[in-house]
Amino acid sequence: MRITCPHCGARDAQEFTYLGAADLKRPDGMAATEAAMTDYVYQRENPAGTHRELWYHGAGCHAWLVVTRDTRNHAIAAVEAAKSRKTGAAA
Repeated sequence: MRITCPHCGARDAQEFTYLGAADLKRPDGMAATEAAMTDYVYQRENPAGTHRELWYHGAGCHAWLVVTRDTRNHAIAAVEAAKSRKTGAAA
């Protein structure tokens, strides 16, 4: 799989580290229950289809990217710099 970094161009996926869902909402700090934090840290969806993911370009520009990818065939529809998105913005 190749990811087109907006800063470096097309690169092999081995240059990147996958973090997880890009739109995951963190529970509200100290007000969060232990169960809510456990779910946030350990329970993840594994959707088939289009999914927005966070990737880190560790072997390149060190940027965090939001990659829109189809998990069934790894086709990448879009790549954007994560810092260009506002926190909590709707996709």
